[in-house]
Amino acid sequence: MVKEKNVIKQDSGDNWNAYNADCIEVLRNLPSESIDYSIFSPPFASLFTYSNSSRDMGNSKSNEDFFKHFDFVIKELHRILLPGRLISIHCMNLPMTITKDGQIGMIDFRGDIIRAFQKHDFVYYSEVCIWKDPLLQAVRTKKLELAHKQISKDSSRCAMGYPDYIVTVRKKGDNKKPVSHGRGFERYIGEMEEPKEKKDDVARTNKYSHHVWQRYASPVWFDIRQTNTLNIQQARSKDDEKHICPLQLDVIERCLELWSKKDDVVLSPFMGIGSEGYMAIQNNRKFIGIELKESYYNVAIKNLMNIEKKEVQLSLGVQ
Repeated sequence: MVKEKNVIKQDSGDNWNAYNADCIEVLRNLPSESIDYSIFSPPFASLFTYSNSSRDMGNSKSNEDFFKHFDFVIKELHRILLPGRLISIHCMNLPMTITKDGQIGMIDFRGDIIRAFQKHDFVYYSEVCIWKDPLLQAVRTKKLELAHKQISKDSSRCAMGYPDYIVTVRKKGDNKKPVSHGRGFERYIGEMEEPKEKKDDVARTNKYSHHVWQRYASPVWFDIRQTNTLNIQQARSKDDEKHICPLQLDVIERCLELWSKKDDVVLSPFMGIGSEGYMAIQNNRKFIGIELKESYYNVAIKNLMNIEKKEVQLSLGVQ
């Protein structure tokens, strides 16, 4: 584990290490080329406030201020990631408001993230758009652009809902640890009906795997279970501002299935309540997580301990 004076707390299990700290402080102490894969949701600039800490990137005064801070994270991610391996970033574009921006519109936060990683020599490698229900967004956000009444009033002021994105970047170089699937995919992760095709021992004729891959390779994922998340409510404190829900477990598990393998070390520098670590351990990966907000960190530790205990019980045949 990292020994760092600015780490507030640190905990570990058989296959995970977690730090209650500023992620930059911890990342600087991780060995170079020690991480196989990283998946995380960064703070969405100043859209959501998570804590009062000056180290919290969610307290940035502007997008420019956020990316000055985030730049240090990306620099360290490039150093610690193995050549040829990938980082997946969960993000969305941000709304412009009359109060803050003087007009209603969109900020290309997704594009800004891509350009920030390219600045540090990452390759913009893949992207998937995750469908979100516009009606639920309208109810939750009260955005006038999504309100049906705008159709009657002035539809030139209507706009579409905000999808999520998983932007995946690649560190240049050869991957010396291929993520091999043998005959192909053995399972399907999502809310659609399981493919009916028969599994075959030969990848070329394994129609089941071909069907699963067609769903995963789609540039838009319509089959994510939106409510399949860890419970965020237990981590909220009375001083919390509005914040985004945790990333769906289906999304994390698919990304782990696609871009990592058993015993790989998976990193989340913005661990939150531990969703990425929960799925990494459940899928026989190792995990390193960093979280600044204490209430989130404490819940993450509970989630990591619970899934580790569950996996041990399953290995022993205990129900």
